[in-house]
Amino acid sequence: MCSQQDAPDPVINTCNGFECGVKFEGPNSPNKPSLWTENWTSFVQRYGEEPFIRSAADIAFHVALFVAKNGTYVNYYMYHGGTNFGRTAAANVITSYYDQAPLDEYGLIRQPLWGHLKELHAAIKLCKVPLLAGSFETSSLGHLQIAYVFKGKSGKCAAFLVNNDNTSNARVRFQNISFELPSMSISILPDCKNVAFNTAKVSTQYNTRSRTVKYKFDSMERWEEFNEPIPIFSNTLLKANALLDHMSTTKDTSDYLWYTVSFQHESDAEAELSVVSNAHVVHAFVNGAYKGYAHGGKHNFALENPIELKNGTNHITLLSNSGAYLERKTAGIRSVRIQNRYLNNYQWGYQTVFDAPGGNDPLALNLGSMGKGEVWVNGKSIGRYWVSIHTPQQRPSQTCFLFSGTIYLDLF
Repeated sequence: MCSQQDAPDPVINTCNGFECGVKFEGPNSPNKPSLWTENWTSFVQRYGEEPFIRSAADIAFHVALFVAKNGTYVNYYMYHGGTNFGRTAAANVITSYYDQAPLDEYGLIRQPLWGHLKELHAAIKLCKVPLLAGSFETSSLGHLQIAYVFKGKSGKCAAFLVNNDNTSNARVRFQNISFELPSMSISILPDCKNVAFNTAKVSTQYNTRSRTVKYKFDSMERWEEFNEPIPIFSNTLLKANALLDHMSTTKDTSDYLWYTVSFQHESDAEAELSVVSNAHVVHAFVNGAYKGYAHGGKHNFALENPIELKNGTNHITLLSNSGAYLERKTAGIRSVRIQNRYLNNYQWGYQTVFDAPGGNDPLALNLGSMGKGEVWVNGKSIGRYWVSIHTPQQRPSQTCFLFSGTIYLDLF
């Protein structure tokens, strides 16, 4: 199967998307079935974005329309949400995946979506005999209204009455019976007489997902601090006469990469450090002292800070934090300058930071008070967090993280 209209035989051309009943041109051969291989119930959510929510009525409308147009298969993508543990999330995507699906990330029923689709499936099943073995015809019921009718040899009949008007209800006559069709809806008639289901009429009650706090990690006694030593050039294992790309150097084992260089200066002096980076954050250290940081996003950014140089050997160490926006061709630090001296072609040393896996038992971790980094439970990475970047509604895209294991946390 292939989501490509000109798929050659024997490959079956299929449809992926939100509205395949509207946009799919159909099979490119009479010997192929009409398949909707990915019905997107939501969409991936990136840092800084609100969740993408499709209404129960909208999904039901497009599924019913696809079936009415002789569709033979609909696959919900996703029907059950999931979790991207560790480093498995795609570029800039939060760890929670399709949490707005009928079954959410935790496997809990999301209403009214789950219940409304259940009723839709039951109504379509009532039409199975004429759908599978009957003849197919269409008839106009008005300017934006149409009937899709299936008639079996045994006299059984099923109809899908469609109102494509997205602003107004419509009263139509079908087989000498009057029907009221809500705007942008489909009524399913398993016997061509009685309405078993209408896609716009959602009767399932809404539910909400609540969380109960079991542990609060606000006590200093619960935490242990570990200090990452600031590397200097002579202690690094990897050296190069260039600023290496972050991703190809770490081989995607870490979001963090140390860049360090040593050089001689003939006197004590004040200077300006300028760093241009494609990463997210750069922290700067000069001779072991912290000198500040700069934060970026999709585009290059610069760190420019005053520093003090000493007579003799000086050590410049930069901690680069990357991770999302992996679609870039390059990531990491692109240029380093002190006053008018560019250090790009000096010999740089490199050191990475990463951790080992492990863990069990389902729990959720709320990182709403944190900033940006990666979190491990019992040495197992459960993914990146970026709580400090907000959506247009001024809230994080994700604060709660599903994980397995007893509670022993490492945050970096």
